Amino acid sequence: MRAALSGVGVTLPSLGLDCVSLAADPPYPLVELGRCAPRTALRLAEALTGAAGAAGGAAGCGAR
Repeated sequence: MRAALSGVGVTLPSLGLDCVSLAADPPYPLVELGRCAPRTALRLAEALTGAAGAAGGAAGCGAR
């Protein structure tokens, strides 16, 4: 995930595994996305919007 986000210019400084989720029986690991600055959140939203638009156009999901 870190590499994919970096590829679109987004760095989440707190990205990592949630240790508490690893203690469950059986373990159910969760990814902790952490906190980020507003500018980073905006860049993430822009990257996701672009990806969703590309996927919708390719699959024809945008047709009404």
